[in-house]
Amino acid sequence: MTSTTHERVGEQSIVHRRTFDGSVEDLHRVHTTADLFVRWMGPRGSRVRIDRFDAVTGGAFDYTVEVGEGRYRFWGAYHEVLPTRIVHTWQFDGEHDVTLEILELAETADGRCELTITSTYATREACDRMVESGLDEGGMDSDFERIDELLAQLA
Repeated sequence: MTSTTHERVGEQSIVHRRTFDGSVEDLHRVHTTADLFVRWMGPRGSRVRIDRFDAVTGGAFDYTVEVGEGRYRFWGAYHEVLPTRIVHTWQFDGEHDVTLEILELAETADGRCELTITSTYATREACDRMVESGLDEGGMDSDFERIDELLAQLA
């Protein structure tokens, strides 16, 4: 199992890194193809309802993660979608600030894919809230474990 690192960079950014047993192309697909995206986004046992998912430069997304009685809506815009780079903004219910996220995908020497995500928040306080939400305790790390499982199925 590969671990994820989360590094606070300055007051408003977090850099997340993880290496996956999959190709750059497959990792790009799980981020940009709606029927693959819903298979890993959100906590185990959740359901993702997509209202819009247009993962192209200039496109947008709007989806809701349903967990038990809870509903958590996320939306944003794709500013750049390239084979090794995805730039988008996002917001979610309960958080009024916009977050800029840059995903960079790179092939490693052993043929795996390293994903680097730089999340830049509108304020220091918004970044603090994200850190406090538990990135490695059922949050992002859980999503990444599900991506690992999905990539194994795609291989």
